[in-house]
Amino acid sequence: MFEFLFNQYKDYPTYEIVLEITAIIFGLLSVWYAKKDNIWVFPTGIINTAIYVYLLWKWTLLGDMMINFYYVVMSIYGWYHWTRKKDDVVEFPISRMNAYEKKVSVLIFVLTIVFVVAVYRFFGKFTHWTSYVDTLVTGIFFVGMWLMARRKIENWILWIIGDIISIPMYFVKGYSFTSIQYLIFTIIAIFGYLEWKKTLQQKIV
Repeated sequence: MFEFLFNQYKDYPTYEIVLEITAIIFGLLSVWYAKKDNIWVFPTGIINTAIYVYLLWKWTLLGDMMINFYYVVMSIYGWYHWTRKKDDVVEFPISRMNAYEKKVSVLIFVLTIVFVVAVYRFFGKFTHWTSYVDTLVTGIFFVGMWLMARRKIENWILWIIGDIISIPMYFVKGYSFTSIQYLIFTIIAIFGYLEWKKTLQQKIV
């Protein structure tokens, strides 16, 4: 079983395996901190995504690389957004999407899909069904990250959908460690949604 899951790593440089495992550890920490509505979600997330930008560039997985580069940028934005206070009160607490944010979310999704398709066609990367799935997941995660940066509870729904799709996709691509990471992400994201929902209901009451 172990050989079946991790056989593809036998030809990988040791440093790439170490980097992937390091990125996974910080990725799990980031999602855990997000679940707890803790500001450490962003510094740990930046380390995770910065490592993946490098690894995915090495693996020529352009869509995935763009996702993670976007995560780095949005993590910086989210870090700033979450720390904003007015009279010692958090200016942007956990909340639900408004009409404007729903429109922006659709726009981000559509523009992301168009951009990724253009990049994939330019580099001739539509050679496997995973490329099409990757395009869809990129759109989902781009919106999810933007909503997380704005502390919207709906971000968890998008993470759950994207994570579930990513589990078999990364396994088929040959990255078992990352596939397992997304399985754990899915579990934490479900609990994250429930925890944020509880917090939101307490505020309403």
